[in-house]
Amino acid sequence: MGSALSRRLQAAGYRNLTMRSHDELDLTHQQRVQRFFETEQPEFVFLAAARVGGILANATYPADFIAQNLFIQTNIIHEAYRAGVKRLLFLGSSCIYPKYAAQPIEESSLLTGPLEPTNRPYSLAKIAGIELCWSYNRQYGTQFLAAMPTNLFGPGDRYDLQDSHVIPALIRKMHEAKINGAQEVSIWGTGGVRREFLYSDDAADACVFLMNLADAQLNVVVRQGEERPVLNVGCGQDLTIREAAELIAVTVGFKGRLVYDHSKPDGTPRKLLNINRLTALGWRAQTSFEEGLRKTYADFLSNAASTIQLNLTATNLP
Repeated sequence: MGSALSRRLQAAGYRNLTMRSHDELDLTHQQRVQRFFETEQPEFVFLAAARVGGILANATYPADFIAQNLFIQTNIIHEAYRAGVKRLLFLGSSCIYPKYAAQPIEESSLLTGPLEPTNRPYSLAKIAGIELCWSYNRQYGTQFLAAMPTNLFGPGDRYDLQDSHVIPALIRKMHEAKINGAQEVSIWGTGGVRREFLYSDDAADACVFLMNLADAQLNVVVRQGEERPVLNVGCGQDLTIREAAELIAVTVGFKGRLVYDHSKPDGTPRKLLNINRLTALGWRAQTSFEEGLRKTYADFLSNAASTIQLNLTATNLP
């Protein structure tokens, strides 16, 4: 998400961008974040940094997922307030909503039912981030907005089989199967659950769009009364994991079998966001799932496949 935001802002002609990598600035460290804001005095903040991952990563590192995200959010939002930031956009996730929320999921569904257990620590951290934005808006009159993107994929994604989300994980698994001549690829779950996927550059475009709303429009969204400042960001369409996997196989050129491991968890049965509030403001996604897959796989081949191939070769040495 961060790299997509950088691409979108630079393409739009913004030049006064202040960014830091994790190696340059540990956002979980309160004093370092404080010094950053005091030194740089940013006017607009996109809070895209987070500890993220798929079902396996969430199950393996639950303490990291809740603690690190709470540290990052609290430090950034508080220091943004102290520095007098004009607008802040906090990026959450569609997993904040109840596991069995009515579909498509409206923003008002938040906190109306139990969460999906496989990513509850991460979800709770993101819900806390929304509450922080809402609380600072009410108490201090800030203009902090929380955008909840659906499942994202795109260039610069992580293709680690332990930590990545479903799209990059399947791209890597099918690419490796193709180059190794494997006849099948195993996929977690039944393949029947439904997911909405949004190309990361479209999500970045939505974020820049929201940050540029006129004051009158933003004030409608960032209310200081009873409604949380939350907006869903998605494409308005979903598909099954099976359908997504079949399209990835076509994109990668893997012609073997797709085998579904029913012993592994599916996660939430369906996650389709209601994006009526966002479309009413004038924004819609422009990239189809198939086009996004082609661009993502091209990025994988350019930037990740050679490293993975080297790792495979080294692993297979006698």
